[in-house]
Amino acid sequence: MRKVKYLADVNILIALLDEDHIHHKLVLKWFDASDEDEFGVCAFTEAGFLRVTTNPKAASNTIETALDALASLNNHAGYRFWPISEGWSSLAAPFIERVFGHQQITDAYLLGLAVKEDGVLVTMDKAIQYMAGIEYSKNVLVLE
Repeated sequence: MRKVKYLADVNILIALLDEDHIHHKLVLKWFDASDEDEFGVCAFTEAGFLRVTTNPKAASNTIETALDALASLNNHAGYRFWPISEGWSSLAAPFIERVFGHQQITDAYLLGLAVKEDGVLVTMDKAIQYMAGIEYSKNVLVLE
């Protein structure tokens, strides 16, 4: 059986690494069930996680605490870092006509990276399914 390569979006990372998050149990259940697969982050999801979790209005983490949480992912047997070597226009090109607002810019980039790497973007954002369309629906997993 082929291993699935999962790329976590920012909200998945936050819910996974914050035990008090409303969706922590949901994401942890998925994470534990996908133990045989690959799981990773990219520079965008790392930076987004750090930006949100160190914001004093949203959380109370120090940069060191947030970095430690990210580092804990290295203990996952299938963990890998997803490098990004292409620009936004190239990665988002397959579904550019379905990007309908500024809040989807990062989503399009992450979905494009998942498509390029034959992986799956894990998210809780249902709107990404529309962006992916039928042709890239296999590259999105929405946890609900």
